[in-house]
Parts: sequence; structure tokens; C-alpha cells
Amino acid sequence: MHMTAEQPLGEREIAILRWRSRRGLVENDLFIERFFDRHGARITPSQADAITTLMNLADNDLLDLLLRRSEPAGELDTDTVRTVLELLRERT
Repeated sequence: MHMTAEQPLGEREIAILRWRSRRGLVENDLFIERFFDRHGARITPSQADAITTLMNLADNDLLDLLLRRSEPAGELDTDTVRTVLELLRERT
């Protein structure tokens, strides 16, 4: 399968995505803030869609994924969601 390289989002789109990704649980916010600090400038539109999908989860379900208590299943089980989730899970 041939994939074309996506252009990263612009600063405004990243700022909006970051703002919409704020969560009720501090633990989730720590993962999310670290992700945006490290990868924010390179987020592509398909990654933004995956982030939005993950952010639509309940806080505890998202935390379970971030802490590897569970793995994506069903509609969440896509390559892009898994890639973004691994970036979110990075510790160092």
C-alpha cells in the first residue's frame, strides 16, 4: 500500500487540538501534555483524527490504555490509533 506523506498541522490547528485534549484526570493530562510537548509540531491530520478518537473515550478508559491495562479494540484498533497511543505512552 502506497501512502503519501501528510503535511503536519498548522500551529493554530495544533493549539485547538491541544485545548480540546484537556482531560478531567490529571494523570491523563500528564501523558497528553508530554505528547504535545514532544510531538505537537509534527502531528498530521490522520494522527489528529486518532487523537480525537482517543479523547472521545471516558477518562478511565483512556487511562487504562495509557497505562497498558488494556489495548485498543473494535473501532479503536487501527494502525494510526496504535501509533499515536505508543507516542502518548512514551516515558522518556
